[in-house]
Amino acid sequence: MLKLSISRVVLPLIASLALTAAASAATHPDSDTSSAANAPSDQKWNEATAASYLDSREVWWQAWPHAQKDHDTVCVSCHTQVPYALARPALREQLGEQHLSDPERVMLDSIIKRVNLGKEATTFYTDAEHGPGKTKEARNAEAVNNAVILVAYDAQQGHLQPVTRKAFESMWTSQEQTGAKAGAWIWQDFHFSPWEAPESEYNGAAMAALAVGMAPDNYRNDPKIQRNLTLLRGYLHREAAAQPLINRITLLWASSKLPGLMTDPERAALAKELYTKQHEDGGWSLTDLGQGTWKRHDNTPFDLRSDGYATGIIVLALEENGMGKTVESRRGLSWILANQNKAEGQWPAWSVNVKRDPNSDIGKFMSDAATGFSVLALEKSR
Repeated sequence: MLKLSISRVVLPLIASLALTAAASAATHPDSDTSSAANAPSDQKWNEATAASYLDSREVWWQAWPHAQKDHDTVCVSCHTQVPYALARPALREQLGEQHLSDPERVMLDSIIKRVNLGKEATTFYTDAEHGPGKTKEARNAEAVNNAVILVAYDAQQGHLQPVTRKAFESMWTSQEQTGAKAGAWIWQDFHFSPWEAPESEYNGAAMAALAVGMAPDNYRNDPKIQRNLTLLRGYLHREAAAQPLINRITLLWASSKLPGLMTDPERAALAKELYTKQHEDGGWSLTDLGQGTWKRHDNTPFDLRSDGYATGIIVLALEENGMGKTVESRRGLSWILANQNKAEGQWPAWSVNVKRDPNSDIGKFMSDAATGFSVLALEKSR
């Protein structure tokens, strides 16, 4: 794999990506994004600006001082890098691309370096700086995210790279083997939902299951991981009923890749529950998926509008489970088609933790996830 230094790539890319987005916007004017309930089935979206937005955000993340880590590596983030790694390759065929984009290469080089470094790599959060247990929490979350990202690329090539196997080994090593949390990973918790909060432990376990299910070379049947998988399935089963909807949606998605996570009646019941949360405009709101467990730290009211993260991941999970042709799924897809900012490429979403300026770099974290999952839902619908 081509090795590119973060410092050599990031700054030149910022300028080039801005030019790409501007040129695409000139030929793809933005459209009305009011209501998607009756959006025409032939409505278009802009793949080029979506790719440009995702690339530009990955470039920003790689350059952001707060994300910088030792050995010229970058923090692996749930909100920006994981959706980017899952969605960006899905755009390649439609854009006629033959190779990885430069931001993807830099991201993968960083992850591969950190996997090979193992515990020599410093975690994003540490006991010394953030309190007892934070080093373990951060290392566990990174282990799962590393496996998810690397296997997403390996799945396209049809072969599991040695470094991805090493990432899986690190993931399994950090899995809880006994006690109430057996089968899960002690997850980073700063009460920032949905990825760094008490309920995020379950989402992390579901993402680990997704990674195993996506892995090529029949990895799921490797005799060496069967005890780990038994523990993982057991945890996901016994804790499912207590989970907020957002976690059960991730489980639904993972169940399409790895057998033994949900029964068909359980899938149907969850889909029915999701349909009751659908807004009149066809979308879903993340604020409805916490089931009363969330409260903003700054005591500001939630933004209750439909958003691209909730709508994207719900439509994707339904599509992956053969429910993409239902009326509700099609309405959700129409909302996604209608609500892209076609000039800039992204979909809207808002923090459930604090009120942030959605145009600020940190305020775009939720739009990063919204754009990644909206792209995945749209590409799956083809």
